[in-house]
Amino acid sequence: MDISKDLIAASSTSIVLAILAEEDSYGYAILKRVREASGGHLEWTDGMLYPVLHRLERLGHVKARWEAADSGRRRKYYRITKQGAAQLADERKQWLAVDATLRGIWRTLVLPVPASAPLPRGA
Repeated sequence: MDISKDLIAASSTSIVLAILAEEDSYGYAILKRVREASGGHLEWTDGMLYPVLHRLERLGHVKARWEAADSGRRRKYYRITKQGAAQLADERKQWLAVDATLRGIWRTLVLPVPASAPLPRGA
């Protein structure tokens, strides 16, 4: 399933902040966590993630620090700030409102059944 770029862009801040609320992390690990959390539906790239992280850093929602990994390679770790946690809480409220709205509309919406869908028994 392809997820629209608009939806990915709209959700990227919430997703990154939520991941960093779990624990401090670095770029590759964040990309991996997004892929795992989405069941493989979201395949972010470095070129998509790092502008989000840099914007969140400029806004004061995350702080970065450099650490040496076991391999000796330096990694830039990000952590959520108090301001970022407050932003995440606000974003969560907004997403819950959007989700509830869509679920309410979809509950009453009659959609055509795809041709590949199995027919109900007795049909």
